[in-house]
Amino acid sequence: MKFLHISDLHLGIKVYEYDMIEDQKYILDKIHKIAIREKADAILISGDIYDKLVPPVDAVVLFDDFLTKISTDGIKAYIISGNHDSKERLSFGKNIFEKNGIIFSGIYDGSLEKHVFKDEYGDVNIYLMPFLKPSYVKHFASDACIESYDDAIKYVLEKEDIDFSKRNIILAHQNVTGAKKCDSEEVVIGGIDNISSALFEKFDYAALGHIHTPQRIDGKEYIRYCGTPLKYSFSEISKEKTVPIVEILEKGNVKLSFEKLEPLRDMREIRGKYADLTLKSSYENTAIDDYIHVTLTDENDILDAINKLKTIYQNIMKLDYDNAKTRSVYKEEKTKVVEKTPFEIFEDFYMAQNGQKMTDDEKSYLENVMEEIFNASD
Repeated sequence: MKFLHISDLHLGIKVYEYDMIEDQKYILDKIHKIAIREKADAILISGDIYDKLVPPVDAVVLFDDFLTKISTDGIKAYIISGNHDSKERLSFGKNIFEKNGIIFSGIYDGSLEKHVFKDEYGDVNIYLMPFLKPSYVKHFASDACIESYDDAIKYVLEKEDIDFSKRNIILAHQNVTGAKKCDSEEVVIGGIDNISSALFEKFDYAALGHIHTPQRIDGKEYIRYCGTPLKYSFSEISKEKTVPIVEILEKGNVKLSFEKLEPLRDMREIRGKYADLTLKSSYENTAIDDYIHVTLTDENDILDAINKLKTIYQNIMKLDYDNAKTRSVYKEEKTKVVEKTPFEIFEDFYMAQNGQKMTDDEKSYLENVMEEIFNASD
């Protein structure tokens, strides 16, 4: 079986108020062409298809167009919902889609959906695990104590009684401990949504979604975040976006390669004095339609600088100043503000009120309360 692994499309996202739908169509077309060229049997999509629970119409149309194209070319799709997706909306028309090789995970009902792909080596079992929280799993786990994300995912996987002597793939959309993050991701307080990579060690390939930076986990090539196909923050400008191409042969023989994804417009940063950046020699032979973060080093503010610069650099997303004034303000703020998680702030408050640190039991209780608050926001 040969497949492409993608996730976190975030169709319909706006980055600094810029609509990315044209860029997303361009990159999905590229992924489609790669799948055809590689003669892929399937595309695995590990959640966060959309950026919002109720996506804009053009995002839905784009995804429909993508699925129609790959289905017409005989390429299957295995899709799970992420934390940004509405499980119910993605499940609409599930049975009809499945007849055309487009397989959605649906809503978790106490067991994982399992699909079997047959190739010359036999069966490949594909398990679809949509984004899960402890509160989702507790409803079906009266026989177990579910206190954490790790408890929840461990319970779900053990309940499946998976035969690991066979070839098994899992799609999951969770935060695995140790994964490197970037600014475009949602961070949960205290890291309480973390799960252990050990939960996926016995799978032949774990197609992970949720984290935007492409990476293997704990040095294991087969436990992998593919990352977003596009850059959604300037913290990613040095990151190369790729799509993993995975071929599972006989048990224990997995081949992995990567195709670089060149965007329609890249994200980059430029800095300098206004007069220098507006010189033709500074911008000729550069991609002036890229998404740009400009840092001006002029000591005095330039009147209407962003709009003036946009006559040259068409897609400026962000403009900052770096000069004596901004550095002094930053230095002053830095001495006053120390970044802490809500969990750490409460620890400090507890210490101030009680003159002693919280016990491990009290910390565990606080984590559970924070988890309940987090769940209530859904």
